Amino acid sequence: MIQHVTFEVRPDQIDACVAFYALLGFAAVQPPPSLAQRAAWVQRGPTQVHLLRVEEPTTLPQGHVAIVAERYEETVARLRDAGHEVEARREHWGSPRSLVRDPAGNLVEVMAFPPPGSCS
Repeated sequence: MIQHVTFEVRPDQIDACVAFYALLGFAAVQPPPSLAQRAAWVQRGPTQVHLLRVEEPTTLPQGHVAIVAERYEETVARLRDAGHEVEARREHWGSPRSLVRDPAGNLVEVMAFPPPGSCS
């Protein structure tokens, strides 16, 4: 299990990123007081995304995080309705999947279900 992933986000993009991840079922949670000024956290189940405040993110990332959406079609529709460009991708194991960037430019793969044999 991956407990969290961290993305670099400009401070002016934090609220938009929190709203983006809410569309994927993540809720804002309070980080420990020692980290509250450095990052905003969102969580779905045991998984967190940490949005690290940086004035200048290092680069536009080529890697990505993959999110399993329990209601894939509804999730994609919510993202599109909120103005995000969602690109449908080829199904490798029969699962519909798409790519979308969060407001800070981080790449997110949204899939209906994980590959066979993976933990869920």
